Amino acid sequence: MSITRHLARHGAGRPDAPALTCEGESLTYGALAALVQRIAARFQDAPEGGIALDLPNGAALAVLFLAAAHAGREGQVLDPSWPAGQRADILARIRPGLLVSCGADADVRLSPAQGLEGLAEAVGAGAGAMVAPPDPDLPFYVGFTSGSTGLPKGYRRTHRSWTASFDADTHEFGIGPGDVLLAPGALTHSLFLYALARGLDAGAHVILAKSFRPRAVADLARRHKASVLYGVPTQLALLLDHLAAEGATLDGIRLVLCSGAKWPAGRKALLSHHLPEAGFAEFYGASELSFITVAKGGEAVPEGSVGRAFDGVTLAIRDKAGRRLPAGRTGLVFVDSPFLFQDYATGDSPDLMRHGREISVGDMGRIDAAGFLTLAGRAKRMIVTSGKNLYPEEVERQLELHPAIAAAAVMGVPDGKRGERLVAFVLPEEGAQVTRVDLVAWLRPRLALFKVPRLYARVSRWPLTASGKTDFAAVARLWPHGCELIP
Repeated sequence: MSITRHLARHGAGRPDAPALTCEGESLTYGALAALVQRIAARFQDAPEGGIALDLPNGAALAVLFLAAAHAGREGQVLDPSWPAGQRADILARIRPGLLVSCGADADVRLSPAQGLEGLAEAVGAGAGAMVAPPDPDLPFYVGFTSGSTGLPKGYRRTHRSWTASFDADTHEFGIGPGDVLLAPGALTHSLFLYALARGLDAGAHVILAKSFRPRAVADLARRHKASVLYGVPTQLALLLDHLAAEGATLDGIRLVLCSGAKWPAGRKALLSHHLPEAGFAEFYGASELSFITVAKGGEAVPEGSVGRAFDGVTLAIRDKAGRRLPAGRTGLVFVDSPFLFQDYATGDSPDLMRHGREISVGDMGRIDAAGFLTLAGRAKRMIVTSGKNLYPEEVERQLELHPAIAAAAVMGVPDGKRGERLVAFVLPEEGAQVTRVDLVAWLRPRLALFKVPRLYARVSRWPLTASGKTDFAAVARLWPHGCELIP
């Protein structure tokens, strides 16, 4: 049961149904199944090792990834934005059997403008013998984290880890052949690669974009009558800003699926206004763990919670000695599910812990009596101030509820008396004015006094990772000369 398990069936039963569209290029299910089969036969005959894909975002990358998976090979999806030295280091570590790239070192060299036409010939595929379905426990994917420093972690996944999540996803959201699934982000981000494979598994029409542009995304949604939209918070916020500026709505979208970072509570009303028919669901997950929890708009999710366990997931809160803690107690979040990763292809994580089958990536949290998880923060981000432990995520969430604050990051800077002194870096909403007194007054009723920063710094250009999350390392480097103290 591979991630392409239903592709041949869709191709035979619904050959003329639209399968994949990306900026003027389209394939029906019949054409897609035939093309994937043909290229898979080529990849199956490649030298032993993974199929490294170092290509621009687009339909060609999507098809080659599917073909590698169908061939039982490991698709190693590289990021073309990596510096040359980092790229070379990663290639030396993953040792692919075949490198498909636009670079001079490619085993199969493609033009940066390579589209679907002539793709099979460009990679050296022949007529294509039938390819037997791969073992579900074979790895099919190596994805890479988008951290801003050091070597990206490469995490490896088996077919079964995704097909199990497809089935759980069906139970949660009912995505099927009647849906048009819009995934307008880079396929180097696992959320959008997952959306591609998930939509095709369900028999839906999958719409991709080579790059994210809010106006273009709105146009794609209208032109193709999109019913499901995937996005990270940064992208969704830009789309809402565009719709607000146009005074427009997107009708017909029934479901918005958001992951990668916490969705700001203050933007929920804006989303309801501009996507009036859309339900909203937010995932908490990790590269190693996939889905952990889901917070759906129609469920009674407590304020600040990341939701309840995703279908098929079991949660446990444990102390550092591995002892299970009762409801309401804060400890390390451990996860057991069929969706867990296999291992690391490159790098490692000092935060990863195991307890039997359960895995923790170092997140701290608590589960209430109803089963809803609230995160305290990452253990490695914990700040000790005045002898007390503080998780900055709690302070950041409260600051981002302020109507004048678009983003916040709380850091500890060395202090001779307190150990660490809190500094809150903030990005004000466009045109908004805010003072230190305003922010202290906002936090005082919401947090214990030791959690309220006394120093606030304005950041004009907010650092983000490639996946749209706050780049905390880059924010920290702004202190004290790259930011402006708020009086």
